[in-house]
Amino acid sequence: QVQLVESGGGLVQAGDSLRLSCAASGRASSTYALGWFRQAPGKVREVVAAISWSGGSTYYADSVKGRFTISRDNAKNTLYLQMNYLKPEDMAVYYCAAKDGIATRPPIAGYNYWGQGTQVTVSS
Repeated sequence: QVQLVESGGGLVQAGDSLRLSCAASGRASSTYALGWFRQAPGKVREVVAAISWSGGSTYYADSVKGRFTISRDNAKNTLYLQMNYLKPEDMAVYYCAAKDGIATRPPIAGYNYWGQGTQVTVSS
């Protein structure tokens, strides 16, 4: 089992930056991939970014490429999402997720464990 707790959400203005964190516990974080997902009201949950177990490979949705950066610190069992140049369309509940496995490439589906989510609100 893996427990995930997100933090760092809040209300910002368009163009601002925000950093989300996700604290993982229950198992060594080097045994699973991690990802950030988001869900806006009335929309399907979508993958934002994902990172392999080692941190050596990452994936970004086209909508956030060049603005968001995913990273992880396995020594601290923590996942991060640095979000720059936020837009109103980035507003959503952001979820941290973990998927068992040590594949080289980070998965974008099939995650086993989920956090409770943190709200990101972007005003225009």
